[in-house]
Amino acid sequence: MKKSRVILDKDFVIGKVDDRLFGSFIEHLGRAVYGGIYEPDHATADEKGFRGDVIELVKELNVDIVRYPGGNFVSGYNWEDGVGPKELRPRKLELAWRTVETNQVGTDDFVDWCNKVGTKPMLAVNLGTRGPDEARNLVEYCNHKSGSYYSDMRIKNGYKEPHGIKLWCLGNEMDGPWQIGMKTAEEYGRIAVETAKVMKWVDPSIELVACGSSGSGMATFPQWEATILEHTYDYVDYVSLHTYYGNRDGDTPNYLARTLDMDNFIKKVIAVCDYVKAKKRGKKNINLSFDEWNVWYHSNEQDNKLEPWTIAPPQLEDIYNFEDAVLVGLMLITLLNNSDRVKIACLAQLVNVIAPIITENGGAAWRQTIFYPFMHASNYGRGIALNPIIQSDKYDSKEFTDVPYLDTAVVLSEDGEDLTIFAVNRSVDDSMLMECELRSFPGFVLKEALTLANDDKNAVNDKLNPNRVVPVKFEQIEFKDNKLTAKLPKMSWNVIRLNKNN
Repeated sequence: MKKSRVILDKDFVIGKVDDRLFGSFIEHLGRAVYGGIYEPDHATADEKGFRGDVIELVKELNVDIVRYPGGNFVSGYNWEDGVGPKELRPRKLELAWRTVETNQVGTDDFVDWCNKVGTKPMLAVNLGTRGPDEARNLVEYCNHKSGSYYSDMRIKNGYKEPHGIKLWCLGNEMDGPWQIGMKTAEEYGRIAVETAKVMKWVDPSIELVACGSSGSGMATFPQWEATILEHTYDYVDYVSLHTYYGNRDGDTPNYLARTLDMDNFIKKVIAVCDYVKAKKRGKKNINLSFDEWNVWYHSNEQDNKLEPWTIAPPQLEDIYNFEDAVLVGLMLITLLNNSDRVKIACLAQLVNVIAPIITENGGAAWRQTIFYPFMHASNYGRGIALNPIIQSDKYDSKEFTDVPYLDTAVVLSEDGEDLTIFAVNRSVDDSMLMECELRSFPGFVLKEALTLANDDKNAVNDKLNPNRVVPVKFEQIEFKDNKLTAKLPKMSWNVIRLNKNN
């Protein structure tokens, strides 16, 4: 049996967890929009054509923001194509994913959907084929009250009140050769700062996210971040990070260690942000928006076989297994443990496309394995992130050394009444005895303990068996005299909730 020891103290503070850490992403890609959130002929569809069964599942996830409309898609998107009467909206070739875009869902429709699910939009502007003019017009359309060309266009389209969208992305992955309108760091820095200026002149209350490198493995990283922030520092509030992981060779211990790479990526970007702050003699921190993260590899081979120029084909439809859920839990722990600087994060994506929710056109919708760690973190991980002092047995994998078998994040509610411990046992063979010493938590009692575990690392939830991988109550736990002892199952995601006994 593996062993670990954790010391918790409410004075060991990382920082406040921004609610926007629990965001997601909807791109005009595959069946994310058409057949995902929007299917007018579906039995559960509302008057706007949105699937009611999907809305209910998204509500369970308690998603705070949703990034839209891309992604690679946005670099070739004309936002004007997606507003106004639907019968007048053009069908166009969508070059990023080689499909036909019908534009039956656009900005106004997406805002309607956000209002229905109780989330907020995070809009991206096109800095691939377009630039400052179109971006400032979109801000005017969305946020200006009335009396101007684009605000009056919104009113004519049936939206008297402004949408009031406060969070905007300045393009997407602009250093990627796959990106429409790919740019050098100097080129992007210049267009980004000029776009940021006019967007904030239209609405000074908005916050802006500059594009970081498309991934830590890019040849441009991290010089890209340094260059673009030297241009944009005075106008932007965040820089973006994107990362995806997979287990192509079936090496589970190495796969579950990949969040060490994620943490290192975050630390490097923070260092660059602080370097530019010092160089500029600035006063504000540039914080991080990890606005694409997930597991993505299962669907790669299938996507190569798809016919181009169809409408909403089944692209990037990863069917997630149990070990993917454990890695997603580890990624959430990494985000929480860096929440002093990572203020925004978007699980990419939300429905069908590398998503926690999967649907059948005209049929059912169900929760994938990765649904549960996100749901737990989103519902129980809001408050003040604490820094757990961890002693754990460790292992070496193919790419990583000194990997702790235990990884954990701890969040105290803002009122100090609820404490949640998220814990992953990385061991694929052994259970783990985790001993936690809770300092400065007098009067707390054990409220609930849940575990997500399965003997088959390849187990999936599908239409025939949507509940094969689900959390269950965790019984092998004891809390007495401020000491918590838990026997964590092998390779498992665990949620331990305590509250103050009033």
